[in-house]
Amino acid sequence: MKKFFLITVSIVFTIIIVDLIANLFNLKPRLFIEKQRLWMRSNYTNLYVGWYTFDGADDIYENEIHKEQTNGFLTRGKKPDNKIKNNIILIGSSGVETNHRLNEMPENYLRNYLSNTNVISFGSWGWGTDQQYIHLKKYIEEIKPSHVILWFEMNDIQDNKFEYGFLGPKPTFSLKKDKNNNYYLSGPNKMPGKNYFEYSYSYRLFNKLKGKLKLKYYRSYFDDLITCENNNSNNYVNKDELLYNYYNEKMYEEDKAIDTHFEKPRRAKSEDVNTIPSFKEWRKNNYSNFLTLNKIRSKFYSEEILEDPLIYNRLIISKEMEEGEILTNKLLLKIQDLTNKHQASFHIMYVLYSERYKSFKDDKDYRYCFKNREFIYSNEAFDQKLNRVTEGINNVFINSLDGLNIITYDLFVHGHPNTEGNKFLMKKLSEYIKKFDN
Repeated sequence: MKKFFLITVSIVFTIIIVDLIANLFNLKPRLFIEKQRLWMRSNYTNLYVGWYTFDGADDIYENEIHKEQTNGFLTRGKKPDNKIKNNIILIGSSGVETNHRLNEMPENYLRNYLSNTNVISFGSWGWGTDQQYIHLKKYIEEIKPSHVILWFEMNDIQDNKFEYGFLGPKPTFSLKKDKNNNYYLSGPNKMPGKNYFEYSYSYRLFNKLKGKLKLKYYRSYFDDLITCENNNSNNYVNKDELLYNYYNEKMYEEDKAIDTHFEKPRRAKSEDVNTIPSFKEWRKNNYSNFLTLNKIRSKFYSEEILEDPLIYNRLIISKEMEEGEILTNKLLLKIQDLTNKHQASFHIMYVLYSERYKSFKDDKDYRYCFKNREFIYSNEAFDQKLNRVTEGINNVFINSLDGLNIITYDLFVHGHPNTEGNKFLMKKLSEYIKKFDN
């Protein structure tokens, strides 16, 4: 017993010394990770679980510091008028917080289209359905909303799977199976707050090695596909037939406008319009990257991530993808149950960008042979995925920018509507709410 005690003390003492030395010399994996640029530049730290506002957009406009613009519930937005009793919670991620000015957030437009109604935003960049649920659970009793509207985005499926997100570690749920082999939710693994484990170098090193091993032995999506031999046969389309409608001139002009926008903040310089590739070169570059491994994101998430803009159109999905959908569906059902328990109605709003998610000109299956594996894509596959994720949800509102014949994309960041786009979306949402209430 004494020998065991001495060995244990020696191991603990060694770990403490190693931790002190490693932190003193700031060895990788580091205690502080500042200004990490994965998609957008921001203060990324492992020392907190979860986040409530995004600092990466603070320097776009003067006097628009997101953490200083909170609504009384930690998230960005205007404080509700206590004299108004009808409250709506708009919950989501970057689409809710946005990088726009405070008075240009979607909540303001929705509030203007509704009478005598507070619209309270619960959302931040990179939030998954897990953080959305935890935050709603914390404040729903205090707010007593009539409606909870969740602005769902497809990348939420991926966000829900990972313990690390846009700005660091986050609360994460997982799937377990009961004795009947049915899935159920477990977790979260951590709650928002201080992440004391990250002060330990040994802990950080263990997680780093665990991530590398996971990536090394990760089952490739290619292994889930049947074999094929010749992409030139009549059974398969070529790359141009597959991607032609997706990488179109409209998308090129959008990319070009964003990259050369003169109001770019200091965190990223605008590109000279003369250095932008031609449409033909741009399309060729994107074609050449198709289905190659995205090494940066794969390393970050410790799983295989391919350069595949048609990922949501895959007819064949891997076991990991299937579990991501099930996890997301169960989290959405959990939010619906929580909302209904508090005598409010729950709604999912999904904004459909047809040119990105339904880019094929017809409804047939597009078979493509790559590295002797058969990839199958279709417009219908996207609908099937959305239906699987929202199965059991009573109210699903498909919104879109169709009918708004002006530029609707945000010039600061890809994949976001500009202010006119958000006005249009919130007007349609307000009409949906009024119709539901009547």
